[in-house]
Amino acid sequence: MTEFSVRLANSPGQLATLARTLADAEVGIEAFATIADMGRSHVRFIADNDARARRVLQLAGVEFDETDVLDTFIPRGTSGLAAMAEGLARAGVNIDSMYLLHTDAQGYHIAVTVSDPDLARAALAV
Repeated sequence: MTEFSVRLANSPGQLATLARTLADAEVGIEAFATIADMGRSHVRFIADNDARARRVLQLAGVEFDETDVLDTFIPRGTSGLAAMAEGLARAGVNIDSMYLLHTDAQGYHIAVTVSDPDLARAALAV
């Protein structure tokens, strides 16, 4: 799984243009987050087809970064997120972003991007 990270101007229509570009190329979005900061929008998404998303962004002239994503599970309860974050911290791994992929009766399936995916996989036993 790959996270695509795009920076856009924080103005009306920018996200709509990006979303339409992806939709017209039949790139499905599995997870999505955006936040505005200092006049820019930071858009991060996980696509259903990494190769197609990459090609579409390149053809559209959109600058982007890619990061490996870990799919992990946090059990329901008050300490699941704390335990996961503490485990990564003990391993010296910084969390860059997190997405809720879906929930079920047992807990939360989370996509996480981190500073060191290999250390994170060992710490999380992913």
